[in-house]
Amino acid sequence: MTKLHTRKCVGCGAVKERSDMIKLTADYLTKEIYINPNSKIYGRSAYICCNRNCAAAAFKKDRISKSLRKKVPEEIQKKIFSVLEDIIMIKH
Repeated sequence: MTKLHTRKCVGCGAVKERSDMIKLTADYLTKEIYINPNSKIYGRSAYICCNRNCAAAAFKKDRISKSLRKKVPEEIQKKIFSVLEDIIMIKH
């Protein structure tokens, strides 16, 4: 029996499989925020659905910063939306 790894989206609150979400991690050592697709970086994490609306809601309500306990820089926000656009293009 395979164990499902589910996580909750900070944007919409939906619980989905970890592989269907984007992971953001605030690294303990460097104090940087990374888009962490392979879970090789350890630290405080937040997950977002692969959906523009979820990301927009999460940033608008500052849920990502609250979850990571660190302010998310503007360049990381732009990079997240860029990654989302790439994912959406691949799926369609």
